[in-house]
Amino acid sequence: MKSLYAPWRMEYIRGEKVDGCIFCKDSIRDNGFVLHDGRHAFIIMNRYPYITGHLMVAPHRHVHNIEELRLEEHCEMFDLTARCVKVLKEAMNPQGFNLGMNLGRAAGAGVEDHLHMHIVPRWVGDTNALSVFGEVRVVSEDLMKTKEALLPHFRKYEEGVRP
Repeated sequence: MKSLYAPWRMEYIRGEKVDGCIFCKDSIRDNGFVLHDGRHAFIIMNRYPYITGHLMVAPHRHVHNIEELRLEEHCEMFDLTARCVKVLKEAMNPQGFNLGMNLGRAAGAGVEDHLHMHIVPRWVGDTNALSVFGEVRVVSEDLMKTKEALLPHFRKYEEGVRP
């Protein structure tokens, strides 16, 4: 049997679970993972990614239903999603993407009270039976190293400049 070591997970497992919203500025959001902060929405790295480069786009306003989004929030979220795809293509050269929202607990939403879009880069062969049978996910790069690789690409696209 092989062992997979992920010592950074123990901090989460043993750590105190703090009440609040991980996407709200005035709550428990970790701004160290924010790659771009727009007017109505922002881009944040997933602290527990499905795969290296997993990003999320969320509105600043605490909204959980997609139909509650204001037009400007909707537009900026989609523009930032396109920007994420462009940056990930430049920085990581993925062969495909999964984009999506899990709306409600039944749909798999881990944070169901604050709407957010997942942008997940994909490569042929990037997953294997380990995630299915072992219930283990392999993330091949440290989050801060991923952030260092992505941030310069995001800085090229300042507010108001489309990807």
